[in-house]
Amino acid sequence: MAFSKGFALLSFVFIIHLAGIYLFTNGFLLTRLSLPDFTECPDNACVLPPTHKRAVLLIIDALRFDFISPDPPIPASPFHHDILTLPRELTAANPRKSFMFNAYSDPPTATLQRIKALTTGSLPTFVDIGNNFGGSSIAEDSIIKQLRLAGKQTAFMGDDTWMSVFPDSWNMSFPYDSFNVEDLHTVDEGVIEHLFPLLEDPTKPFDFLVGHFLGVDHVGHRVGPDHPSMKDKLQQMNRVLARVVELLDNDTLLVVLGDHGMDRSGDHGGDGTFETSSALWIYSKSAELSIDPASIPSGLLQYTTFPNAPTSHRFIQQIDIVPTLSLLLGLPIPFNNLGTVIPELFWRDRTGAGLARALEINVAQVKSYLDAYRSSSSGGELDGAWANLKSAWTATQASTLTVEQQLIVMSNYTRVALAACRSIWAQFNPFLMGLGLTLLGVGVIATWAAYSGLSLAGDNWDEWLGEQLQNYVRGAAAGSIVGLLAYLGLESYLPGMDALDCILFGGPLVACIVMIAVSPPSLSSSALTSIPVPLIFHALAFLSNSFTFWEDRLVPFLIISSITPLVLKGFTAPSSRLRWRILGFSALFAVCVRLISTSTVCREEQQPYCHVTFYASSSLPSPPLPVLYLVIPTAISLPWVLRAFLNISRSDLGLAKIFLPGILMPTLVAGTANWLMEWADSAGVSGSEWTAVLRLTRTWLVRSSFFFILVGGGGLWWAIPLCLDIVESPPPPGGKKHQVTVVGYANVFGSSYLLFWSIFLAVVYTTTQLTGQLVLALTAVALVAHLEVVDSVRDVRMMETLAASNPSALLNAVNAPAARSPPVRFADIVPVALLGLHAFYGTGHQSTISSIQWKSAFLLTSTMQFTLSGFTVVLNSVGPVLLAGLAVPLVALWNRENPAQKQKPTVKIRADTQIQGESIIAGLGAMIYYAALLLGTAVSAAVLRRHLMVWKVFAPRFMLAVVELVVVDVGVLIGFGAGVQIIGGRVAQLFRGVASQLA
Repeated sequence: MAFSKGFALLSFVFIIHLAGIYLFTNGFLLTRLSLPDFTECPDNACVLPPTHKRAVLLIIDALRFDFISPDPPIPASPFHHDILTLPRELTAANPRKSFMFNAYSDPPTATLQRIKALTTGSLPTFVDIGNNFGGSSIAEDSIIKQLRLAGKQTAFMGDDTWMSVFPDSWNMSFPYDSFNVEDLHTVDEGVIEHLFPLLEDPTKPFDFLVGHFLGVDHVGHRVGPDHPSMKDKLQQMNRVLARVVELLDNDTLLVVLGDHGMDRSGDHGGDGTFETSSALWIYSKSAELSIDPASIPSGLLQYTTFPNAPTSHRFIQQIDIVPTLSLLLGLPIPFNNLGTVIPELFWRDRTGAGLARALEINVAQVKSYLDAYRSSSSGGELDGAWANLKSAWTATQASTLTVEQQLIVMSNYTRVALAACRSIWAQFNPFLMGLGLTLLGVGVIATWAAYSGLSLAGDNWDEWLGEQLQNYVRGAAAGSIVGLLAYLGLESYLPGMDALDCILFGGPLVACIVMIAVSPPSLSSSALTSIPVPLIFHALAFLSNSFTFWEDRLVPFLIISSITPLVLKGFTAPSSRLRWRILGFSALFAVCVRLISTSTVCREEQQPYCHVTFYASSSLPSPPLPVLYLVIPTAISLPWVLRAFLNISRSDLGLAKIFLPGILMPTLVAGTANWLMEWADSAGVSGSEWTAVLRLTRTWLVRSSFFFILVGGGGLWWAIPLCLDIVESPPPPGGKKHQVTVVGYANVFGSSYLLFWSIFLAVVYTTTQLTGQLVLALTAVALVAHLEVVDSVRDVRMMETLAASNPSALLNAVNAPAARSPPVRFADIVPVALLGLHAFYGTGHQSTISSIQWKSAFLLTSTMQFTLSGFTVVLNSVGPVLLAGLAVPLVALWNRENPAQKQKPTVKIRADTQIQGESIIAGLGAMIYYAALLLGTAVSAAVLRRHLMVWKVFAPRFMLAVVELVVVDVGVLIGFGAGVQIIGGRVAQLFRGVASQLA
């Protein structure tokens, strides 16, 4: 019954969290409204005579602007001589037929979103990035749809993402798996295999050809932009382009572009300058696209300076390719387009008539789209910008303008429209957001109330909890009914809500109110002094974008601050042994925290004050040289270090003797060996002839280690979880009963649970890159050091209590009266909760999409498989936080014995029911901490939802907080439901048997 009650309470809190998250995200992360309209042009009033019969669109994935070697070359480029030289050479040779641009790719810079933008001319939304791993077909108007409506022949080859968004739009298609980032050549070779035969075919069986190369992107993800492999890949692309140009006929337009760029480490997904600066090259072999680009009115042209470039370069929006390419091919512009035609490609006479006509069509299309959007259910979003849009439109209708002025005002209208839509690219439902925030906030208070109630209940926690759970359930049921009735009666006044939303708000809200009512927070002086000030500051600080930028540097400060009261207690400890234990283990904890801080990856906003140490450099995602020397010794020594900590309480016996050296150590070594082989392969140390062998070896090594630790280690722990030795001695002279000594009982709960926790540590360790493995090892050492500090401080507090009630009792520790061990305090839990967050940053992560380590997707499989790959990526990303959730019961379980009893030569056999209750309290404490962080990030995202940095800073941190809270909750549930309960049951079973022998 105790199990069901404790697990029910923890699950109840988890459900409250899920309900609050669901409501808030439904109001905050809504997708952009896609209009189903498409452009029709029966009288050809919205098209221009085509300049070319067909087009070849070649996408070199992640082709950053500086990779096409602009003239003059950019000094900051990692390549010290020209690599992708053909675009520059042809542009210099004939500036009327060849044009190069720095094209801005709207974030999120993920391939699926860029394909949608490149074909529709519309803007993505932040939440769309989740579709990158399972994209649905594009329903809105696109250039592909217009080609099909015009009866054109289409061909595609390369990244299979195109098949998911345009599944039935190709006359010929040759897709290849897009997610195997370890494969640098298969997709590119497949594109080449099918591209050249089509170009060589004299019948030209296509009107529009898409070839999507992936090698540059995969090189960036795997080894970074500075690696020699990048040079080789770009040289290959240069040869491909040279061959394509040679095979082009006079009626074919060539468009080469990157769907996005890549950051200094070779990743993408966010909105950094390197990620959004993609290359665009347009080339016409025969027909001139512009008679004199230098004579174009300067008001139509934008320039920008790429980082560290000596000069500025021509700058456009990447979506400008949609209206431009449509009109060049004689097609209507897609209905939802927000791009502007590129002036250089329509400047065909000095009067600007061709460009004027193109802009007229462009402006009319954008105006039609805005009018349709204004009339839709989401039209109210344009209220704030509508006056500016009307003013810009009116300017285009003036009859007294010169040709140059007319061109400028038409171009300005499209840019005003783009800016207006960018400002509303995510819709918000403030009402749902408010309900979600209310539930999250009340949930934190209610969980604190339950935490306080359990703490005050003491050994009677079981009865107290049983009574309160009934009240919680009744409150949830009543609230759900009230929520449903409110929906039925007030549906018209509840914007964007359905019956489920009302039930999910009403039920948990009333349950929270009941939780607060039955154990209201105390306002006593002792209660006020226990307020978690670091947590409050941590949660409030998310309103500052600067704090979010530098949270990885501030978390260590919070951790050290959180153990300061424990250190101060060490100075006042009543015995030198306790003083040295508290101060020594605190120092070890602080050293581990500081060493973890030396491992960093940098956000763009931290430059130039941040230096990457997790990798060899900011652009070379391989481990630093010292890490390569340390990882194997670390994997071997960590189990022995953990055993040394268990030896302090003589708990390194029983299962620990087998598990730590025989199960944990081989798993850690295997996980390290996998990443060392990956490094040897990607760095070219082993030679290309060993690639296939290493890949197969790595896959089966990781699979075997997972099976070994989960099935072998987990099964062994389940069968014999206790770290005890039982010694039976013959009866003393004159005695009749045998003496039974249980060695290791002083930490029977904590030692066994540490082995349980280490199973998960091994799994996360295997999914973590080499530098991160050192961080996880330091995290494990810091954890057990903190547990020893907490245990010693508990002893000090209990001795102080004994001394206050009976000073003479301490003179004879053996005869000291039994006393209840001091309960778990919130201050004991905070360092563990923060340690998980600190390890998250130390293992090479940030609250940015580009910091996701995609290499971990290929541990259990050599190709992308959503279940296995997703499992390992999630473990790699938030595994440290999961370990923190799993670790908090240790605060309640570690060395829970009377300090007087610890000094006795024979350990008293006693199973303390206090353990279970305090394990629940510890779990609630971790849930409270991460729920408060989620509340802080949600408030900041809601309040600053129109802030310029909402999608760059506040929304990603909110989404990370959501994931962190969920995995902590799951960790606590697993830890209590499996670890604590099995250990408690086995201890009780063991000592029932011992007691029967003694009887």
